[in-house]
Amino acid sequence: MTQSRSVLPTRSRAVAGAAYMVAAGVAFAALNVITQWLAMNLHVSASSTAFWQYGFALVLSLPLLAKLGLRAMKTRYWLRHVVRVLLAALGVQTWLLGLATVPIWQAIALVMTSPFFVIIGARLFLGEAVGLHRWLAASAGFIGAMIILQPWSESFAWAALLPVLSALLWGGSSLIMKNLTHHEPPEAVTVWLLVLLTPVNAVLAAGSGFELPQGQALVLLLAAGFLTALGQYLLTLAYNAADAAYVQPFDDLKLPLNVLAGWAVFGYAPSGYLWIGALLILAASLSLMLREARR
Repeated sequence: MTQSRSVLPTRSRAVAGAAYMVAAGVAFAALNVITQWLAMNLHVSASSTAFWQYGFALVLSLPLLAKLGLRAMKTRYWLRHVVRVLLAALGVQTWLLGLATVPIWQAIALVMTSPFFVIIGARLFLGEAVGLHRWLAASAGFIGAMIILQPWSESFAWAALLPVLSALLWGGSSLIMKNLTHHEPPEAVTVWLLVLLTPVNAVLAAGSGFELPQGQALVLLLAAGFLTALGQYLLTLAYNAADAAYVQPFDDLKLPLNVLAGWAVFGYAPSGYLWIGALLILAASLSLMLREARR
């Protein structure tokens, strides 16, 4: 009886962690639909969308900042925080620009190459050991991305590389975050991101012509801010409820979720080659996760 009681809480937390991760994927899928609608139908610039989206998310996150207090801002690595936020902000900009020209399903499949950039960067900049399995997984993910991009076809457009660039920038931001967590608590890293990202987005928005949202655009941007804060919160709950190696594969469900959202709202019908490339990326990602979990 004692053993069954100890197992049940573990199972319930595992189920909760998976549920939180899937819910986060739903929130981000809805967010991607909104940002693409803003770009393609309302013609709101990517820089303005990013500013208002994360600005509203920051306002909704103020209770967290109040709870943590100014002590969480204490750091000796302010330059790393700034560089990390700059990379994240540029990643958001290129991502939104990509959504304005690339179907959601293609953009999501391509941005899933981010973990492979992290693997290469960890070897080059953090000195981590990268075995044969990781290199094979990274190569498989790259091949999958090339199948989706099809740079050899006549229909290839350079704008399709924007999600890949976004994945590269977010990968660099993740590497710096990983380095910072060796020196500072996660709360400090989170607070620095929330506080710095909005003014950086403001500068980028001012440089391309600042836009004041009105009517439908304002409503959608408020919803985008809410979904951004909600998605980040759900991710935090997922990693708090269960091991990261366990919940991370559930993040791969964002591909079919975004395919469904893009089909329902925009009528995008993914072609057959997407699934070949996406399966390669998913297989490489899951292979890495399972191997790391065993280790």
